[in-house]
Amino acid sequence: MGSLILFFSYFWVSVMFKPIQIADDLKKYGGYIPGVRPGEPTARFLDFVMTRLTLAGAVFLTVIAVFPDLLMNQLKVPQRIAIFFGGTGMLITVGVILDTMKQVETFLLQRHYDGFLKKGRVRSRGGNVATALNEAADMQTVGKLWLVLGIIFAVGIAAWLVKK
Repeated sequence: MGSLILFFSYFWVSVMFKPIQIADDLKKYGGYIPGVRPGEPTARFLDFVMTRLTLAGAVFLTVIAVFPDLLMNQLKVPQRIAIFFGGTGMLITVGVILDTMKQVETFLLQRHYDGFLKKGRVRSRGGNVATALNEAADMQTVGKLWLVLGIIFAVGIAAWLVKK
């Protein structure tokens, strides 16, 4: 199953991502990648970067897809608990948490708005709007997410051990 995930990840990228077309579009519209000449060198650079990114993404997806099976077969965790920690459930959980954090941050920014059509500037905790909008992606926040997921995992394992 894992090898199929890796194969189809690369297959999908090869079908959907066209580095030559993107390099031509960049050249046509005056864009460039710093340190890389326009045209064929840009296409080779984009292909190189996408190959590396696809490998990392495919390995991550494989781990997420295989993790519930490892929990069920190796650690004898019940299916109901193991399925929660992999695949779609984990991706949806993390996506919902990140979206909720962005919505809370947006709400907080709206509450500090100077006035409707008065100045048109947004004040935030840090004084810089860009910092406040990107705050949900910093490493401290990601660490908190992993801590919450770890606690959920530990509670699930503890409940399984108590039941056993």
